[in-house]
Amino acid sequence: MKKFVFFVSICFASFILASDYPFNGLNTNMGNLYLLSDTVTRSISPENYAGEKGKGGMAQVGEGTASDAARDLGQGWKVNPFIIIRAGETFTLAEIDGPGALQQIWMTPTGHYRYNILRFYWDDETSPSVEVPVGDFFACGWNEYHQISSLAVCVNPGSALNCYWIMPFRKKCRITMENIAEEAMRLYYQINYTLADVPEDAGYFHAQFRRTNPTRVKQDHVIVDGIKGKGHYVGTYLNWQSNNNGWWGEGEIKFFLDGDTDFPTICGTGTEDYFCGSYGFASDIPTGVQNYVDYTTPYAGFYVVRPAKDLLTKSQTRFGLYRWHIADPIRFSKDLQVTIQALGWRSGGRYQPLQDDVSSVAFWYQAEPHAQFPLLPSKDELEIR
Repeated sequence: MKKFVFFVSICFASFILASDYPFNGLNTNMGNLYLLSDTVTRSISPENYAGEKGKGGMAQVGEGTASDAARDLGQGWKVNPFIIIRAGETFTLAEIDGPGALQQIWMTPTGHYRYNILRFYWDDETSPSVEVPVGDFFACGWNEYHQISSLAVCVNPGSALNCYWIMPFRKKCRITMENIAEEAMRLYYQINYTLADVPEDAGYFHAQFRRTNPTRVKQDHVIVDGIKGKGHYVGTYLNWQSNNNGWWGEGEIKFFLDGDTDFPTICGTGTEDYFCGSYGFASDIPTGVQNYVDYTTPYAGFYVVRPAKDLLTKSQTRFGLYRWHIADPIRFSKDLQVTIQALGWRSGGRYQPLQDDVSSVAFWYQAEPHAQFPLLPSKDELEIR
C-alpha cells in the first residue's frame, strides 16, 4: 500500500510540474519535437533586417543589392538577398529584444575569413561575449572549405557556415560583423531565433579567439584564461600549423578549475586523444604508407589542409580540429583556464617542445558579467598565408 501511495504521489507531482511549466520551445530535440508551445519563431536576413512579422521580402527594385537581377520581376522576387560590408565598416546583423534564444545561424561570407570578425552582445553589455573571426567560429579557420558534420557546427559545400549552439538572452541580443580587410565583402546570412521565456539558471554563450605564433618552448598555448564566475565549458576548435617535420600532437590539454594553480584538475593524454582520435590520426593506405584520415562526427573531428604532395609529417602542414563537450560539459563554479602543449618527438625517444602556429576558439556558457576579453590580435597578427 505504501509503495502504491508513493507511486501515485510521484505521478501527481509530475502532472503538476508539467502543468505549471509548459514547454518553452528552447530545448527542442527528437524526444520532444511533438510538444506544442506558445513561443514565437522569427528570422533575420537581408530580406527582413528586423525579423518583423509579415515584413520579409519587401525590398523594392532600386533599393536592394540584387535589384538588377530582379528588374523584370519586381518586389518580392529576391531583391535584397545579401549585404555589402565595406572595408573598415561594422554592420549590425541583428538587434533583438528578448527574452528569447538564437537557435540556428547560417551564413556564407566572401573574402578572407580572418578579416571578418563576429561579435555577440547579450542584454546591455558593451563588451562582447563572442569575438571571433568568422571562419574560426564555424570551425573552418583556414579560409577554405572542409566538410564538417557535427551537432553544433556544420560546414557544407561550397562555403555554407552553420551553427546550432542555443544562445539564450533575457533583454537583448546584438550581433555585428566587422570587415577589417582592405576591400568590401559580400555576406548572405539567416539568423533563426525564438522569443520565449528563459529559465533563471540559463547561462550566456561565450566564444573567444587566441593565437600563439609561434608557440614558445616549454610554454603551453593558452586556449582561454581569466574566466570568472559559474559556468561550463562546451567546446574547443584549433587551427594548427606544424613547423617541424615529424609528429606534432603529443601535447596534453589541461583544465584548471576553481583555484587550481600549478596542476590542473583535468589533464588529457595527448592532442589526438582529446579530439577523440588516436595514433596520429593516421592509417595505412594500400601502398603501405601511413597517411592522415579526416573525420567528422557529432562531437569531434579532424581534417588536414592537404599540401601539394600528400605526405604525412612534413613541415608547414596545417590541421583543423574540433571537440564539442555537449555530452560532457566541463563545469566550474569560480574560474577556468584551459591550455594545450605543442609537443613532438626528438632523437632518442625524447619529447620535443615545438614552435608551431596554434590558433584556438574556446566555447563556454556562464552567468554574466564576464571578465574582459584580451584585445583581438591585429590584422597582420590574424593573417594566414
